[in-house]
Amino acid sequence: MMNPGPVDEAGKAVLSFMDSMKAQPLALALVVMNFVLLGYLFYSERQFQSTREQTGQRLIEWQSEVNKLLANCVPLRDLQDMLKSLGLNKPGDPK
Repeated sequence: MMNPGPVDEAGKAVLSFMDSMKAQPLALALVVMNFVLLGYLFYSERQFQSTREQTGQRLIEWQSEVNKLLANCVPLRDLQDMLKSLGLNKPGDPK
């Protein structure tokens, strides 16, 4: 005789689980509700993460637009003077 393999053992475990669930329908309902709850939580977290990614992208876009607007507020001549005083000239610019 051969020893039962893992598939046979898993089949026996599933059959005994199903038999016990037939005897106690409330326990079966609780198991089903737990799976439904896990599915809902997965879906909810996925939607939340998607919303956070979109919000992050919008913040980055907004910050770059604000930076562009602020860069135009200071005249180029004044900006060059400030960079010279800080020693942050571009290579090749006269000091």
